[in-house]
Amino acid sequence: MGTDGGRVYDVAVVGGGAAGLAGALTLARARRAVVVLDAGSPRNAPAEHLHGYLGRDGAAPAELLAAGRAEAAAYGAEVRSDAAGTVLAADRAAEGGFVLRCADGSAVRAGRLLLATGLVDELPDVPGLRERWGRDVLHCPYCHGWEVRDQPIAVLGGGPLALHQAQMWRNWSGRVTLLAHTWRPGAEERELLAALGVRVVEGEVIGLTVGAGGLSGVTLAGGAGVDCRALVVAPRFTARAGVARSLGLPVTGVERDGVQLGTCLEADPATGATALRGVWAAGNVTSPMDQLAAAAAAGVRAAVAINADLIEETTRRALDAHRARQAHGAQ
Repeated sequence: MGTDGGRVYDVAVVGGGAAGLAGALTLARARRAVVVLDAGSPRNAPAEHLHGYLGRDGAAPAELLAAGRAEAAAYGAEVRSDAAGTVLAADRAAEGGFVLRCADGSAVRAGRLLLATGLVDELPDVPGLRERWGRDVLHCPYCHGWEVRDQPIAVLGGGPLALHQAQMWRNWSGRVTLLAHTWRPGAEERELLAALGVRVVEGEVIGLTVGAGGLSGVTLAGGAGVDCRALVVAPRFTARAGVARSLGLPVTGVERDGVQLGTCLEADPATGATALRGVWAAGNVTSPMDQLAAAAAAGVRAAVAINADLIEETTRRALDAHRARQAHGAQ
């Protein structure tokens, strides 16, 4: 296994999305030796534009990441991608710090780790969803609601979360339909939907209808169709936690109102500190509901905490060395 000739970085950032790059930029500006290891599979790759990100609204996701890499590199951060940036596992180093094993056979050593590996959206098992994901198959109204405002919007039922989604999306359009699909809303839920003017359509969704202008509807079992220009689904948010698990860090379930939404890596919400000393986490891997701006902010907060830890270590070593010199001089 190749190494970097004995080089030990102050911090290795695993993941080159908004959280990881914001953390790397902050640490590089703090004069730390930083390497970003990026496998190159950002969660928002299917989306054509960013929305609601101050100063970057309407930009392409790849454009933001390219700018972030360039900014971090301008302050000395190293960015590795593809196989060289794909971390397979991490271990504690015998001499302290960590060793990360990458897909190209190389090894990277660092004193601290920032895990910003993100998550995977696992979509309901309906043909055609994955191909339209991030375009007109959606889940977040704050990301995409404005773009489909006042259009016919269908919410795919699968459980009680669909009721919450229908309530939210009703804010952007008065033409919301709840497709019961595999869920059977109760009397109270149907009353609430009726009060909001949300129509309920029974029947399992078996496919999407897509034309030159994008999504135009869905097909139900039996052949009936329902018109819509956007289909709202509830993905399962699964943390990319392979590196965290290799270090023995706990991954927990994410729950909302008794509904399991997915998994995440446990970390302190204020600093990103994990249960393992020397390892921090930020972004969607630890907080699946965060939008891009919140993920970037979490990366900055974690970076500040990491730098504070490094300063404390430097101070402690300086004090120990000072006391040793004082003791030697007194002899």
